[in-house]
Amino acid sequence: MFVRKVQHAMLMALMKFIVKFSPAARYITFAGSGSARQLCQHIVRTGVRKVLVVTDKPLRDLGLMDKAIEGLHDADIDVVIYDGVLPNPTFAQVAEGAAILRKHGSEAVLAVGGGSSIDAAKIIAAAGTSDDDPTSWIGFGKVKHEIPVLYAIPTTAGTGSEATMGAVISDTKTHLKGVISGASLLPAATALDSELMLGLPAPITAATGMDALTHGIEAYIGTWERGDRRSDARIAIKLVFENLPTAYADGANTDARDGMAMGSYYAGLAINQVNVGNVHAIAHQLGGKYGIPHGLANAMVLPHVLEFCFAESRRELAELALLIGVGKAGQGEETLALGFVQAVRELGASVGIPEKSDLILPSDYDEICELAMAECGTYAVPLLLDKASVTSILQKITA
Repeated sequence: MFVRKVQHAMLMALMKFIVKFSPAARYITFAGSGSARQLCQHIVRTGVRKVLVVTDKPLRDLGLMDKAIEGLHDADIDVVIYDGVLPNPTFAQVAEGAAILRKHGSEAVLAVGGGSSIDAAKIIAAAGTSDDDPTSWIGFGKVKHEIPVLYAIPTTAGTGSEATMGAVISDTKTHLKGVISGASLLPAATALDSELMLGLPAPITAATGMDALTHGIEAYIGTWERGDRRSDARIAIKLVFENLPTAYADGANTDARDGMAMGSYYAGLAINQVNVGNVHAIAHQLGGKYGIPHGLANAMVLPHVLEFCFAESRRELAELALLIGVGKAGQGEETLALGFVQAVRELGASVGIPEKSDLILPSDYDEICELAMAECGTYAVPLLLDKASVTSILQKITA
C-alpha cells in the first residue's frame, strides 16, 4: 500500500502539471424547452452542411431523435444516421459509425441520446478521421488530430457526458472499459432540452439520476482542488436531491426534468475538471463484465464507497448534509456526515434502486478487485481501494 500511495501521489502531480498546459475549454449551452432546435440552428449558422447523427435504435423508433434534429431537416442539412449504439458502447460500434462518417464525409457529429450515444459519438468522430487503432487512445490526450466538430443533445439526465472531454468504450473481447479523454472530445455546444426527457421510463430516470449524483459527490470529496469543481458539484447534488424523486414519480413534470437536466450538466462540469473516483473504479468493471447499466452500478456501489472513505471525507460529507438540509449546524461533523450517507441510501431506495444484483459472481471477485484497484489509482481519491475493501463491497451488492 505504501508503494501504491507513492505512485498515486506522483501520478496526481504529473496530471496537475499536464493540465496547466491544456487548452482552455470552450463550449456553448442551450437550455430549456425547445433548446434542441436552437442548437440545430446554431449548427446551421456555422456553415456545416453534412452531419452525422449518432443515436440508438429505440430512441429513433420512438421518434425522439427526429424531434431533436427537426432544425437540421428544416434547413435541408445533409444528415446521415448511425443508430447502432447500445448500452456500454464498444469499439466495434465505434468502427461501424466511423465507416459511415468516412463514406458520408461528415463535417460535424451530433450525438442524440444518453451517455452511451454521446461517448460513442466522441470516439466515432476521432476514429472516422484517423487510421489509428482507437484502443491506442485509452488514457489522456492521445487523440492529437483534428476531428469533426462535436455537438450533443442528451435525452437522459445522468452521465453529464455533454459537458466532459471523456468517453468510456468497452472492448468486446476483454470486457474491459477504456477511458479516452482529451480536450478535442469536449462537445462544442449542447442542448439541455427537457422536452426530450419527458417520456423517459422511471427506472432509467432513477439510474441516470443517481449517476449524476455520484459525479457530483465524487468531484466534491476528491482531493484535487481545481477550477469550480466544488461549486459545480454543490449545485448538481442539490438539484438531484430536490428533483429526482419528482422526476421519477411524475415523468411529465417539466420543472423536475429541467432540474435534473441542469443537475446532470453541472455534475459533468465538475468531473470534467477533476475526474471521478472509487465508485466508478468499481462500477466500470461491473458494466464491462456483466453489462450492468452504468448508472445502476454507480447507484449500488455509492453508499458503500462513502462508508469506505468516511474518515477521510467526513468534513465534506458533513458540508453536503447541510447543503441538502439533513441535520443542523452544530450537530457535529460525524453526525452530519452519517446523515448524508443515509440520505444517499434513502434516495436510492425511494427511486427503486436495488441493493444487490444477481449478475455478480463471487468467482469474479479477484479479477474485479485487481481492475478496480488499478483504476482508482488514476483518480484523485481520498483513499485508495484495497482488495479487502473491494471484496467487502462486492459481497454487499451480490444477491
